[in-house]
Amino acid sequence: MKIEPLLSPEKFVCLEGLSHLCTGGEGPWLKSHNQIYNQFSKLKSSGSRGRQEIVQVSNSCRRKIAQLWQVPHQRIAFMPSATEGMNWLSRGLDWREGDNLVTPYLEFPSVAHAWRKIEEKGIRVKRVPARNWIIREQDLLSAIDERTRLLAVSQVSFYTGQCLNIAQLADQTSRKGVLLAVDATHSSGVIQVPAGLTDLCLSSSYKWMLGTHGVAPCYLSPNAENQLTESSFGWHNLISWPNDQMELKPEVDIRPMPEKLEPGNPSLISVMFLNNSLDLILKIGIDRIQEHARQLSALIANGLESLRQQVITPSETSARSGNTSFLTKNPKAVQDHLNAKNVLVWGELGRVRVSGHFFNGQEDVENFLNALSDW
Repeated sequence: MKIEPLLSPEKFVCLEGLSHLCTGGEGPWLKSHNQIYNQFSKLKSSGSRGRQEIVQVSNSCRRKIAQLWQVPHQRIAFMPSATEGMNWLSRGLDWREGDNLVTPYLEFPSVAHAWRKIEEKGIRVKRVPARNWIIREQDLLSAIDERTRLLAVSQVSFYTGQCLNIAQLADQTSRKGVLLAVDATHSSGVIQVPAGLTDLCLSSSYKWMLGTHGVAPCYLSPNAENQLTESSFGWHNLISWPNDQMELKPEVDIRPMPEKLEPGNPSLISVMFLNNSLDLILKIGIDRIQEHARQLSALIANGLESLRQQVITPSETSARSGNTSFLTKNPKAVQDHLNAKNVLVWGELGRVRVSGHFFNGQEDVENFLNALSDW
């Protein structure tokens, strides 16, 4: 049976005649977001009443992220980026000389290098190599020792599209008293994110969740909160004024979650866009979206192999995501060749990444393979 989109591409701006297979780099823009912009502009001009309505939308968005990730909404904060979330964790732990953390060698810089300042204090970053492009969960767990404080990973690899078994990692890290931090940027919105098994889980919004830049939902577990000290302060996360009086308190308390992680206002318009796109994701259902994306990934991989391309994405269904990658000597040239044929992919760093989301179908995959066949 032919794989059809779960949502018509007509719901997006400028996708007419295009096969958009690059959500892993930048998701397309929903036409309904333009209505959200108009709504925001009216509220922005409405003074305190408008601000209150915007905050109500923000609270709605927290609940939707919590529903998507299956965690309490009181533990969802909005950060400016996923990168800041990892750096906040790096700053907040009580590191001691001789401690270490574990992360894959084949990892995105915001996860791999959020620890630069603590390395200067004698903290070791143990980078675990992949084997034939595959990150093995047991290799990560075997690198943990009695001085390991943290395991930091991306649920889905930006490079290969591999989906790690977070449940397996969480079971062992919790047994060993090690925190588990997960960047879900390449999973949230396209496959299930088991945030409740993690200590820190965060995601950018401009890819698979079909929002835009400027806001990254973040889940923080009670376990992690008890081990961390705050490192950013401002009017939003401090109780600065008693009884609505102007005189500042000489000593101020920090607000509880979720405001604790928000020293100032998040990008409120970005939150409103995210709130809008989450309606679609939740309506379709993450289970259906995950199955759809993995079917497309298998179709893409099989087609690439028939064209004698070296696929580096795992073949196991549970290790697939929306991203499927293949190696090439000149990824930018392949990207440009496909773009000229109205097929959008993402090519860099020695590989081309093909991303299938719920607005894609089998026809997009066929267009991609036909365009690649004469490269």
